[in-house]
Amino acid sequence: MQRTKLVRTVMVAFVLAALATVAAAQERELRTVEFFSPAVDRTMKYNILLPDDYDTSTERYPVLYLLHGLTQNYTAWGLANGAPFYAGLYDDLIVVMPDVGNSWYVNWAESGDGQSNNWEDHVIQDVVSHVDWNFRTIARREGRAMTGLSMGGFGAITMGLRNPGMFISIGSTSGALEYGRQAAARMRGEMPPRPPRQLTAEQQARRRQPNPLIGVDGFSSQVERTPSGTMFETPDQADAYDPFKLIANVPREDLPHIYLDCGTEDRLIAGALELAAYLAEQEIPFNFMQMPGAHNAAYWIEAIGHIMGVQYEVMQRALGQRPFGRRRATN
Repeated sequence: MQRTKLVRTVMVAFVLAALATVAAAQERELRTVEFFSPAVDRTMKYNILLPDDYDTSTERYPVLYLLHGLTQNYTAWGLANGAPFYAGLYDDLIVVMPDVGNSWYVNWAESGDGQSNNWEDHVIQDVVSHVDWNFRTIARREGRAMTGLSMGGFGAITMGLRNPGMFISIGSTSGALEYGRQAAARMRGEMPPRPPRQLTAEQQARRRQPNPLIGVDGFSSQVERTPSGTMFETPDQADAYDPFKLIANVPREDLPHIYLDCGTEDRLIAGALELAAYLAEQEIPFNFMQMPGAHNAAYWIEAIGHIMGVQYEVMQRALGQRPFGRRRATN
């Protein structure tokens, strides 16, 4: 009987402590930063969430980069997908949400209409550099993580593997992880071409309508945000953005931590499961989660809390802020 009371008391105390933590957490205030990006020859924006005491402290902070999906923008994680709330659970984390339009986070093989569409360089070089120069970040690999949803999941995994010295952790939620591989297969004739998208006159008009939330001159409608030119001109160029090939080319000791999740009702879960199986077969450490959900904000607003917790802990451990266990020596 005494043991039962003790267990109940501990459980109640645990629940009350958890509720107090959530109650104490407040949504971070979003700040929007405008800057010129040489990689894409445009004035661009990103949203940033800073710790509550940022303006009064002298500390440097790790940074989590959150990447948006196709047809979304730099406001997606902040307005619809819960990032300000979950960032409020951590008092020593900066969260940055860049914008790449509908570019798939790729340096395009050929740009049209006088554009410069080096969108990987925009994130890896221009956004990261601007953040590190203008905010008190821990400006090294151990202090950076990156994750994204859908197109952004593809971008985070591919850019992270193409630049393994930049991020300690890379992640994907509902990621289109097979995009590069399928593009290469279509160019090789191994898959049928993707049928052109048929749009009604109303849909076409809506694509030309600027989104006032974006507020970037010449980059606020879906038409403007879709690059002109050719993403991949050869299968080899598409292969260069295939996570399954990229992982094999990175030395094991240089691989960042990898996180994957997807909803069980999302058709993109096939790619996540296949990549998870490959990582397990190759004995590459990673985190994987699947839970009920589809390809929508209802799923992402639940997933981001788990993602942020995992990647925050990976950064803290890499920065020496967590205890390490000793591995038993083997003969």
